[in-house]
Amino acid sequence: EANHAIRKVKKWMKPKGVWPTMPMAGTKGWIQYQPKGRCLLISPWNYPLNLTFGPLVSAIAAGNTVMIKPSEMTPNFAAVMRKVVDEVFSEDEVAYFEGDAAVSTALLDLPFDHIFFTGSPAIGKVVMGAAAKHLTSVTLELGGKSPTIIDEGADLKLAAASICGGKFINNGQTCIAPDYLFVHESVKDEFVQVMTEKLRATYGDTPQAMKESPYLSRVVNQRHTSRLNSLLQDAKSHGSKVLFGDVVDEQACFISPTLITDIPENAKIMQEEIFGPILPIISYKNIDETIRKINAQPKPLALYIFSKNKANIEKVLTQTSSGGACINHATVQFLHGHLPFGGVNNSGIGSAHAEYGFKAFSHERGTVKTRIMLAGLFFPPYTNRVSKLIKLLIKFA
Repeated sequence: EANHAIRKVKKWMKPKGVWPTMPMAGTKGWIQYQPKGRCLLISPWNYPLNLTFGPLVSAIAAGNTVMIKPSEMTPNFAAVMRKVVDEVFSEDEVAYFEGDAAVSTALLDLPFDHIFFTGSPAIGKVVMGAAAKHLTSVTLELGGKSPTIIDEGADLKLAAASICGGKFINNGQTCIAPDYLFVHESVKDEFVQVMTEKLRATYGDTPQAMKESPYLSRVVNQRHTSRLNSLLQDAKSHGSKVLFGDVVDEQACFISPTLITDIPENAKIMQEEIFGPILPIISYKNIDETIRKINAQPKPLALYIFSKNKANIEKVLTQTSSGGACINHATVQFLHGHLPFGGVNNSGIGSAHAEYGFKAFSHERGTVKTRIMLAGLFFPPYTNRVSKLIKLLIKFA
């Protein structure tokens, strides 16, 4: 991200000329990118390095000063990042503040020019409310329940491999991880078998092997482990069936990759973002009904479809809304440096990465330079001749 910005920032910040509209004939117009000013960056615990330094690169590229507040839930990472910031920047360029929620609250009381927040929708609303007091612009990178559709003609091995990586990397603690699957009833059993084989091959055949796997992370702390276990137990109490996994050790912050099915809509796991290694699998008959169910929920950060059917792909992409989407893959949209990354409504506001991140931290100032004073025609007094010219301009503008 930093190297890309270094290569491209001269082009990004260059003023961009625009063609004049008909009433503005005789003028020259351009867009000048200016730093927004003093920016606050509040970053999360799940990918602390990436989700702190990525936005920081964009803010610095746009010419801003920055205050950083990392999550207190990953103190070791926070300490390493402080060392980096202190070595690279003076405090009047980038200032770094560790601490709990009280520190965030104190910072949010200040009149920043822009706030970039990554975290949950619930805290995003708090940040947006604090920003409103100073009419501060915001970029909110949030989350939500990102759905995945696997239709009857999908490549099931490809789907299993992609979902296994996208869902269970970082033990499911990824904002764009597939949150729940819709699998066509005709291929559901086969998909579950393929997915189970993939999980065993990746993480181990037994719970002990999974515990010892170097590829399976832990839940961030015991509180979140307990929350995830509560979601799992609630789903089972509502009649959900465990297809794979269901091994929990709260003391060790360990939850094995778990597949469940037959989940009723009133189960908590279908109401909350899971943010862990539990994957609900829901069978479906009709893709239109699946689209209706997706659209009945808040707009997600991501949507994934596995299909070879162009009509199904087109229908899903045109009839749903999400921050980003992938066809026959999951989560890789985050890695594409030439695409905007961000949510929509409940899953976020604004975009990040590369030029889109640069623009998030920039003010686009429109400027007009007059060469020929044709715009003066719109000033009084309005003689018959001037009125005719104005009507002519309106007609052809």
